[in-house]
Amino acid sequence: MSNADAHSGITHSGIIGRPINRVGGPERVDGTYRYVGDIKIPNVLHTRLVHLDCGRARIHSVDTSAALQMPGVRAILSGKELPASVKRFGPANRDRPILAIDETTFHGEPVAIVAADTVWAAAQGAAAVVVDYQELPGIYTVEDALAPGAALVQDPALRPNSAYKETNILNEWKFGWGAVDSAEADLVVENDYTFPMMTQFAIEPFTYAVEPTSDGITVYSAIQHPNYLQRVIAEFLDMPLSRVRVIAPDPGGAFGGKQHAKFEPLLAYLALRIGRPLRLELTLEESFQAARRTSAQAHIRTGFQRNGTLVFQDVEINYLIGAYEDIAGRLVAKGSYAGGGGPYRIPNVRILARGVFSNTVPSTAMRGFGLPQMNWPVECQIDEAARELGIDPVELRMKNLPEYGEVFMPQDPPADGRWAETLRKGADAIGWGKPLPPGRGRGISMGLKLGPTTGASYAIVRLHGDGSATVLAGTSDMGQGARTVYTQIAAHELGLSPQRIMVVMGDTQGVPFDLQTSASRSAVFMGNAVLRACRDVARQVQELAAEHYKADAVIVEPGTVEVGGQRKTFDQVMTDRFSKVKGEVIGSGSARAEYDETHPLNGRPAFYEVTCTAVEIEVDKETGVMVFHKLVTVADVGRALNSQHVAMQDDGGAIQGLGHTVMEQYFMDDRGRVRNLGALDYRIPTTMDTPRELISLHVENGDGPGPYGAKGAAEGGILAVSPAVAAAVCAATGAMIRELPLTPQRIWEALHT
Repeated sequence: MSNADAHSGITHSGIIGRPINRVGGPERVDGTYRYVGDIKIPNVLHTRLVHLDCGRARIHSVDTSAALQMPGVRAILSGKELPASVKRFGPANRDRPILAIDETTFHGEPVAIVAADTVWAAAQGAAAVVVDYQELPGIYTVEDALAPGAALVQDPALRPNSAYKETNILNEWKFGWGAVDSAEADLVVENDYTFPMMTQFAIEPFTYAVEPTSDGITVYSAIQHPNYLQRVIAEFLDMPLSRVRVIAPDPGGAFGGKQHAKFEPLLAYLALRIGRPLRLELTLEESFQAARRTSAQAHIRTGFQRNGTLVFQDVEINYLIGAYEDIAGRLVAKGSYAGGGGPYRIPNVRILARGVFSNTVPSTAMRGFGLPQMNWPVECQIDEAARELGIDPVELRMKNLPEYGEVFMPQDPPADGRWAETLRKGADAIGWGKPLPPGRGRGISMGLKLGPTTGASYAIVRLHGDGSATVLAGTSDMGQGARTVYTQIAAHELGLSPQRIMVVMGDTQGVPFDLQTSASRSAVFMGNAVLRACRDVARQVQELAAEHYKADAVIVEPGTVEVGGQRKTFDQVMTDRFSKVKGEVIGSGSARAEYDETHPLNGRPAFYEVTCTAVEIEVDKETGVMVFHKLVTVADVGRALNSQHVAMQDDGGAIQGLGHTVMEQYFMDDRGRVRNLGALDYRIPTTMDTPRELISLHVENGDGPGPYGAKGAAEGGILAVSPAVAAAVCAATGAMIRELPLTPQRIWEALHT
């Protein structure tokens, strides 16, 4: 991508940057928006899954005879019935069966699926399936998995080329630079930290439908990556991509949990087998067993000079990834690589990261993509050093932040923002250094996440004969406001009001390819593709105007042309040119970042997402209960294409970050069962838990690679919440806690034991 291409000829007045209302917002509020669950398919059968109430078990038999006699039950498929030819699936390694065959490997893994005329009949049929099984000991912790002689979670045959196939380690990643062992430091801070197992908890449960067609198959899913799912289904069924259609309405929340296939391959196989469309809607409890964030344990050593200069960072971190790989390899690598040093200038860095299999719910992406787990120990180390050295935590961070344009990771682009400005803005907004009453404390933290390292986004813009426009884009709008931002870009470039623009997404048969919706890439990659498609339209309008008005010189500006001394809008030119035979102008644009084998992550980041979080809290020392008086998020966004949307993204990320910081975690028993499935027993922040004052600020220097200087802004708000809160707890009480979540019980115990 070229900055010059993205910036040329653009002013930032008008609609760019304005907080225009979200496209599709009213429908989401009044309940008329159609999610996957609202799509009606004729002749559809409803399905339910059959589970075992334990973490790991050997399946002896599955008796479906009684269930098949239940009224309305039309078909039942168990893993024991699957032909050997039925493939496994997965986004990185095809290690996951569509149903458990000989063993279940985590609590909630389905052993059978029942299809019936109604949801009730399917549930009754599922309850009547009898499974004869033997419960087996499982691997549920990092310690269990890495213990000598530990049972293997995965059959080595599933990864024959892996050097770690005879262990519970997916892989080890070793990153770094400099010479940690010979680095001399005046102070070495060394600690262990833990990060909890938690779920994405999207309000919309996982819902799917599959419909066989005369020439292929149509899959309905609230998937973040429609083209990725299309490829997985095509490979699983041995079909060409052209025969697999994925319809993906905007999801009702995703946060990474809906990036990759879960039950779509199972439904596709059964639908083709029985020749009927199928529908599956998981319960909220089942959704907890479908996806989660990786938990992590880190041991970290950090060296400092007496003046606060960082000397070295030495990190060993184990991510507990669950029973199947999913996208864990990429998550562990990217999260540890970027997070190990954070946004700081550190001359010597060594990172050892592992993905560790366990008999737990398979992990997948979640907002922050492995960074919150790593940023938690890295930033806490900064605060511990500040206390030891007697240096203000803000000043210590300032001392180690790189300047704009300074290389701080040897193989990566230089710092692309003025990050000291971000930190200072956060400190000022929280009132850093001002006196506080007893029992209150402030904390501040930074976070850095790499933007996308590879990508391929394509867009088509159709300027119709009446001067209105349709934008076709493969990105998913899962709450980040992509439809709105693309509307703003097209409105600015084509000189149209937003009401005259329609953005079409979510159908692989109708929109061009987009690699994925992740890594805060939507505004940058697809935004540039839309911008370039609009400028392709503008080029063609210029040619039309020159031809139609027989003019030698036509000057084009966003939405207008100057011809023969007269200024005409694009829609005037279209009306004049196409008034009789009709027609339209079709523009295309793309944005790509290619695979780079020389880089540890196979690609350099398109931008850095850097955030500062600052909090002010009050702690009741008798109960450990916290009250959040103020939370500030400051994001370096380059250019906020829609200021309201960026603020909402940061607010949402901050509240989500409070979840894993103070309350969210899976509770598991010694049989590997998750004991707090569902909204009653699993706590997430509500309005009763949110800060009394929530502030989102931005740093806009127009220095990003996206349209008009934008960078991605969607995940930063979650990165730095935990260490900021831990620092505030320490400031208020003197207790430094290194295990999340910071529950009242944990705080009380730190103060009274």
